[in-house]
Amino acid sequence: MMTKLLQLLTALLSFATLLAPPTLAQSPAKVSPDLVEAYVKGTWKTPAEGWQARIDQDDTQRACSLSRNQPAKAEFDKILAREKAAVVFPADGVVLGKWQDGEKVAQIGTGGQFTDSPTGPRGGNCYACHQMALTELSYGTLGPSLQEYGKIRKYSGDDAKAAYAKIYNAQSVLPCSNMPRFGHNKFLSEQQMKDVTAYLFDPESPVNKK
Repeated sequence: MMTKLLQLLTALLSFATLLAPPTLAQSPAKVSPDLVEAYVKGTWKTPAEGWQARIDQDDTQRACSLSRNQPAKAEFDKILAREKAAVVFPADGVVLGKWQDGEKVAQIGTGGQFTDSPTGPRGGNCYACHQMALTELSYGTLGPSLQEYGKIRKYSGDDAKAAYAKIYNAQSVLPCSNMPRFGHNKFLSEQQMKDVTAYLFDPESPVNKK
């Protein structure tokens, strides 16, 4: 008798779940942005020297957080204009460095953690999100594959400049992008960004080899 009762209750609960409005399970909780910011800052009681700026959101980060990375058209355009204006291209007009050094930058994943030496190597950790050279078997898939990136674009100078801009500040190309703003945040040097661009666009780079 008890078994049948349990079976009946289980069936009723399953039926009720099917009838329940999907918003009951999918609607995010309404939380004050100020409360969220207070909790975030609360986890960093004593930030290391120079890290306070990483805790304070700028206008773009705040807009993306509040919209859950889906800003309205007006806000999208505002972010795009603001971030494009923040891109600084090399004074010599050259965006291509040495692909061999760019490969090192793409492979290195250190330089941005408390435990990393401030004088140690700093890289873009590009393989954490992208497939690049086919010779590298370990790569992430959060971002699109960049295999044959320059070859597909016929090694266009304009496309190389656009790639440099995205490396410098991904928000200038796609607002609320997950990609770090390497130049905007002064995480990579101008030369490193040139080298990574060359890694994508040099015909001799393994990125453009089958």
